[in-house]
Amino acid sequence: MRPGRARLNSGPAATASRAWLALASVAVAAIATWEAQAHNAGVSTSRIVVHGRTVEVEINALGRDYEKSAGVRITEAGSGEVNRVALAVMAPSVLTYIGDHVAVFAGRQQCAPRPGTALPADTHVLVTVAWTCPLDGGELRYRATLFHDVDPTARHLAIIATESGERELALDSRAPEVALSGAGSSALQVVGRFVQAGIEHIFLGYDHIAFLAAIVLWAQRLWPVIKIVTAFTIAHSITLSLAALQIVVFPSAIVEPAIAATIIFVAVENFFSRNVDGRWRVTFVFGLIHGFGFASALQEIGLPANAAVPALAAFNIGVEIGQVVIVALIFPLLLWFGRALLAHGTHRAPLKHRPVALAPCAIRPWSTALSRTGGDRSRQGCPTASDQRRPEASPCTTLLPGRDHAVEMGLQ
Repeated sequence: MRPGRARLNSGPAATASRAWLALASVAVAAIATWEAQAHNAGVSTSRIVVHGRTVEVEINALGRDYEKSAGVRITEAGSGEVNRVALAVMAPSVLTYIGDHVAVFAGRQQCAPRPGTALPADTHVLVTVAWTCPLDGGELRYRATLFHDVDPTARHLAIIATESGERELALDSRAPEVALSGAGSSALQVVGRFVQAGIEHIFLGYDHIAFLAAIVLWAQRLWPVIKIVTAFTIAHSITLSLAALQIVVFPSAIVEPAIAATIIFVAVENFFSRNVDGRWRVTFVFGLIHGFGFASALQEIGLPANAAVPALAAFNIGVEIGQVVIVALIFPLLLWFGRALLAHGTHRAPLKHRPVALAPCAIRPWSTALSRTGGDRSRQGCPTASDQRRPEASPCTTLLPGRDHAVEMGLQ
């Protein structure tokens, strides 16, 4: 190897910089653990059942969203799980907030609400309330502006069940109201909505992005990346389906810290190993855990009863689209970043500007003397005083920690 050159992505600058990227993954994982809010905060759902002039609604929303909007304290600090006792105390405030932001109209008249209930469901709150509408009123309409006061982009996904069937609609700040009569959504509309939800989830799920970045951090070839992405896809598809169909379910208090632990494991492993070829195996195992995280996001949206399988498949396709896009962006950037750092780190500079490169040469004679093995500096492959006055470069070879190969650097 020529002096002044280093193996690709083996130079100290590239090694240190990618190690810092791995450390950043650990930080993201810690944030994901402490906050436990990586999955679509601000999204609420409702199931609306119309019986003549009576409208029954079950609203499902994150407990932490009520804390932000209604000013209540009902969740555990770490896991985000709703505390049953705290909710029982704060239920009047939660129901008041619902009354201010959810309503049913008959023509221009507002229907009269009945007393509602608020019950905990893991990290969510299930609010059940019914409205009685006048017989002489007009068309029934449902209006929801939940959490728009703290998040203008918050969405409310409504499943409307009538005598003619079910339909699904998405409400937001631009369209907060929907008629409770009308034709149901087509299969194509359902698929499109859940594909969009899957894409949004993977891009908003910072824990999943951190995991993907950490797992491909040292990749230098495309084939290992393809194996990693395929293993992750198969694994999380299995557990996503099992959890979404209520076959195997774990609470978020277990799933969220477990996801963060997978990121920490891979990020720490990056400091000790760069063997990406075999990482598809651990990716498959960890993908099973991430699948339960995807399922919790799907639970917030809710699967339509008459199109559960197409909706589940569409959501999974959306997740895959988002995942492929993220990896397609991260992988070339990592390659470019490593090469750029390597080119910068091997740029020839005066001796006094390279103390790090000289450090092994300064230390080695002392270690040689202490071990009483004899030898002089010239035999250690480092420049002597006379060498430093010569215009050509002399190679100094030093081993990187944790690696079995050497990096050669040019010294003047």
